[in-house]
Amino acid sequence: MNRMDPNVVDLAGRRASSPATSAPGRRLLRQVYGEVLRDERRDQDRSLDDVARSVGMSKQYLSEVERGRKEPSSEMLQSVCDALGLPMEQLLARGIRRMTAHRALRSVPGAGVELCAA
Repeated sequence: MNRMDPNVVDLAGRRASSPATSAPGRRLLRQVYGEVLRDERRDQDRSLDDVARSVGMSKQYLSEVERGRKEPSSEMLQSVCDALGLPMEQLLARGIRRMTAHRALRSVPGAGVELCAA
């Protein structure tokens, strides 16, 4: 992959800034849920501050949840989901899909995902 090609998006590179996992190639559940919540918030074009205020938490805490650095309670996850209009079932389903996709890619040596714009 040519990193200078503006038509190629390096998703692995974007995820490289995530906090360390418990073992090489393994991701923690809090990291996966944080990614799902962050992606949903960004898809809605909402700020950390906006969502944090509607939940009643600090912007810094929500940021750490999204980055997988904090382990939120189930009540806190439900509150964030409610603020985003995201059913908890969708959070769980998206998390499972991401973990399954990540596991499938790890099991194939040299496998990766490359998105190209036409």
